[in-house]
Amino acid sequence: MFRKLPVYQNSGNFKYKLDLDSIHDLSNYLGNPHNQFKTIHVAGTNGKGSTSHIISSILQESGYKVGLYTSPHLKDFRERIKINGVFIPKEDVVQFITHHKEYLELNMLSFFEMTVGMAFDYFEKENVDVAIIEVGMGGRLDSTNIIDPEISIITNIGLDHTKFLGNTLSEIAKEKAGIIKLGKTIVIGESQIEIADIFIERAKTLKSNIIFADQQKKIELSTDLKGSYQRKNIQTAMSVIDELQKSNWDINEDSIKSGLLNVQLNTSFTGRWTIINKSPLTICDTAHNIEGLSIVLKDLLLIDYSKLHFVIGFVEDKDLSSIVDLFPVDANYYFCKPSISRGLDAEKLKDIFMNKNRVGRVYSSVEKAYSASVSIAKKDDIIYIGGSTFVVAEIL
Repeated sequence: MFRKLPVYQNSGNFKYKLDLDSIHDLSNYLGNPHNQFKTIHVAGTNGKGSTSHIISSILQESGYKVGLYTSPHLKDFRERIKINGVFIPKEDVVQFITHHKEYLELNMLSFFEMTVGMAFDYFEKENVDVAIIEVGMGGRLDSTNIIDPEISIITNIGLDHTKFLGNTLSEIAKEKAGIIKLGKTIVIGESQIEIADIFIERAKTLKSNIIFADQQKKIELSTDLKGSYQRKNIQTAMSVIDELQKSNWDINEDSIKSGLLNVQLNTSFTGRWTIINKSPLTICDTAHNIEGLSIVLKDLLLIDYSKLHFVIGFVEDKDLSSIVDLFPVDANYYFCKPSISRGLDAEKLKDIFMNKNRVGRVYSSVEKAYSASVSIAKKDDIIYIGGSTFVVAEIL
């Protein structure tokens, strides 16, 4: 899969298809497996991964067999396709590609289309009760958007993937609103005044029930997921759970509490405020755009420390002009390039940060940058590793 076809995760280059014909054809060829189980569809700029995993954990604790499809992966391709937190077996991946190789190559399917088809096929074969399906990019033209979900979710809207989705919040919101389905509930995680009417009008046209999670009763429940931003994700997830309960899903309060406290254990979730060392405190986080990083860095600056150390790298297509301003001036920076073709050159990254008085050194790899930070940091310092999913992936 990786060798024969372009993978956006690595190169950033792929043909953004203007219709869903290929995935519909693949699904028909596979026997439309996505019609054999219930689904929940999750889109949004930030928080869709955490929200998906929280919902999965609660449903698992409630006794449901839960499929979970997410992207991208950190270390292992199989992270994308899980049932009750267990990765799809290697044998199933190999068997799917081997059995359908001729069709996949003949029809020149994208990497993401193949992965979606594989996930749906696997979930059907394993007879899941429900599958939580995370959108890859956008919504309207995303390959996952052939499902007819029980409920859809849009966590929030930010300026990301503007090359494909549009240069304004309104343009991006319209693309993500494409997952709203006829007569089905849509939960919007955050009420953003400038784009709320886009969702309201779309829901009205499709006779869909629309719920703004942040306008509901505030949820005060504990979770094993760290970071203040998880409060928003919990609020969104609980609005979904509440709707499922109203539809007679068997979910009780004990399952909700246990699900929230065991998200990582139940779903094998990692990469969000993941602590890999306590002395010095070392945190990995995959936040990579201005909305995500602003919240994470605000949390970071609330912790007591002597010195901050940033092992930092980005991808080339990221607009860093405003992102750099989020980072403190009085910190040590260890600039590196993730080992993918679209990783931003570390020297260029250094120049961008240095132009805004953020001082640091360039390292030839993420591992060397991290090693340098460990050798320099004192026990009461903090090391933060991030800027890109791919930087974090090389450390975890």
